Parts: sequence; C-alpha cells; structure tokens
Amino acid sequence: MSSNQEGTSPAPPSPPVGNLPPETPGLPGAPVPPEAPVPGGVAGAPGKKALGRVLGVPSPVLIAGAAVVAIALGAAAFMLTGGDSGKKRRGGAKPQATAPWASAARQRLLAATGVRYDGTVRSDGKPVRLTLTVFAGGAASGTLTAGPEHADVVAAGGDTYIRAAASFWKTYGGEAEHAADYAGRWTKAPANLPGLDVRAVFAPDTIAKRLASAPDKPSTENVGNVRAYRVKTPRADYLVGADAPNPLLKVQAAAGDEPVFTVGAVPDAKKAFAEVRGRVAALAGAADPALRFRPGKLSFVNCDQNTEACTVSVPATLVRPDGAPPQGARATLRVTILAEHRALGSCTGSGAVPSNGSLVLRCTVASKGWRSWMRSALDDPGAHAYEAQARVLGEAVSSSRVPQLLAQLDRRRPTGTP
Repeated sequence: MSSNQEGTSPAPPSPPVGNLPPETPGLPGAPVPPEAPVPGGVAGAPGKKALGRVLGVPSPVLIAGAAVVAIALGAAAFMLTGGDSGKKRRGGAKPQATAPWASAARQRLLAATGVRYDGTVRSDGKPVRLTLTVFAGGAASGTLTAGPEHADVVAAGGDTYIRAAASFWKTYGGEAEHAADYAGRWTKAPANLPGLDVRAVFAPDTIAKRLASAPDKPSTENVGNVRAYRVKTPRADYLVGADAPNPLLKVQAAAGDEPVFTVGAVPDAKKAFAEVRGRVAALAGAADPALRFRPGKLSFVNCDQNTEACTVSVPATLVRPDGAPPQGARATLRVTILAEHRALGSCTGSGAVPSNGSLVLRCTVASKGWRSWMRSALDDPGAHAYEAQARVLGEAVSSSRVPQLLAQLDRRRPTGTP
C-alpha cells in the first residue's frame, strides 16, 4: 500500500487494546463501541525518505469510568445534618452564659495546635481504623486502615478525600471493574462516609463553639478513671473532663455506641501540618465519584505526522445527578496513547460543566515517547497504527482551587509551625 501527494489510502485498523466485557453501549461504565477506521496520512513530505509511506490511524477505544463509588464502611456514625448547636433560640431570649468548666475546655481547644483522633468503625463486621490529626477550620490528614488495606485521608475546604490502591477500591469501594479510575488518585469521599465529616465533627474550633452553650451540669460518666461530662449535640457527643484542665477525652456518635474516637495531643505539630499541607497541594484533579458522564466519540486532532504532540478530543454529557449540574461541577479527561501495545504518553484535561450538562474535553500528549515513536514511524515504510484510551471522570478540585485551599490553611496555621 502506498500513497503520494495526490491521495492517501487508509491503513487497516489495529485491534482494540484490552479485553472489554460486553456491556450496554451508552451507559456510564460501559465501553463505547469502536468507531470506523480513520484514514491514514502521508508519513513524510514529498522528496524526503518517507515519501509514499502511510501512517495508519485505527479507531480509538473509549472507556467510560465514572461509576459511583459507595464505600461500605458502616451505616452508624456521624451522619447528622443539624445546626451547630441544635435548636435555635427564640428571638428575644438572653444568650446562655458559658459554664466555667466549658469555658476552660473551650480555651484549651482553641489554644491547641491540633487534635489527634483514633477510632474504629465497622464494615460488614470488619474493623476499620481511622486516625486523624485535625487543625482549626477542619483541615486534617490521617490514615484509614481496613484489614490489609490502607488509605490516606486529607480534609480541606469542608470536604474529605481518600487516596488508596486499586485493591482498596475493589474490596471496599464497589469498583471491581473500574478500580484503576481511582487507584493512587485523590478522590472525594462520599458525604455519608462515617467519621469523615471532619469540619463539622472534629475541628477543635467547631467543638469549642458548641461547648459555649453546654449546660452547667451535664450528665457525668467515667472515661477510664476520669470523671467526664457528656455534651450532646445533633452531630456527635463530646466527653470532656469534669475537672481542670477539662480536656476533651472522646468523641462519639450521637446515636448508638459506635464509632468512638479517643482524643490525644499532636506529638509533632510541625510534621503534622507539613503533611496536611503537602496533601492539600496535591489535590488538583481529585476525582468526584458522585458525578457520572456519558462520553461521545473520541477524535484525534493534529496527530498524523506531527512529531511534537497529539491532541485527543472527547465530548461528554453529565448523566448523574439528574437535572441541572451541581454548582461548580467539573469533568476530567484522562487519556493514554498507545502503539504496538505500549504506552507512548498520557495527558489530562478538565473543564466546568455548563448548565446544559454537555462539554468537549481535550488534552495533548507531548511526551518523549510520542515524539520518538512518530519520528521512527516516519522513517519506516509501512503502516503504523496508534490508538487512545480515555476516561471521563467527575472532578472535585480544579488546579485553580488548590492555591485557595492552601491560603485558607495557612491563615489558620498553628502557632509555632513554619
């Protein structure tokens, strides 16, 4: 097969990469059927060594991978949605004076560089341990351990994110087929994930605010050998030492006996703050599994014979949640270009979802692998096929939002940390 300046013959398409299970076309999570082959182009300019050689472009393989993640970590926990202090006061009522013990506990919390929590919830009878170091404003970092599985946790801007291996998502995330979409990537935790409503439940300044309206003599009980007051709020119960210096001892679910988190001081505030700041800085492009998209036909833009880069374009339509897109909804395109069963390079692109729920996402691969392969293909007579795999996912954090999150974090930087 050959071509010249007057015309080009199409090269035969290469087979799709990977074995895809038969699924209903068009549904989120289902592979899009291969499109018709795209004609190849002339791999070289007239008069050069590559004249008459054809670079074949096969149909792309597009995999939709925005399935909803539902992490099964137990139903009990901090899943309440009330106000900061329960019932609203009637107009004209005098504010309640803060009890002396509560005032001392408040000052202790507000002066702390941070608070460390350690607790266990259960998933299908299996213990899941959560450790968190929480700073004022609700910024936090920690770990989630479920059996042999481990996940990193970070909270910022009122939301919580998890980063874990594919095995975690397969076992605990309901993502047996699409675990790779979230593996090793910061992903927004579902709103009902127990124990992870960090700012509303665990932030020391939030707890201090709630203690301002604590009764003079709440019910008492023993926490170990320490007499403690139980302060009940719509979101959680707080057990505070009844005697000076009135430390916060435990945080417990408002309903039921679990989960219970013990409270301790932060041993190294400098290290803990550096950890949470580093994790927040890495949140750009974090996935949002609550958003699901139906991808359209993948197309290549300015790729044939381009020894510098290749651009991939994919239209996408929001299919969940139904109705108008949530405020701030975004989508991320993740692309890998392959040839001869090896990856040449990857890229990502993202964009805000407009009111009609449809957008076109693009990203450009300008990797050393692409440039090297294209130059080699142009110098080698015959057909050379390349293809792309792409996924469209919900995006929780744009790159432009990360500096805002870091600025919020730095404004509440604990005293004594750099």
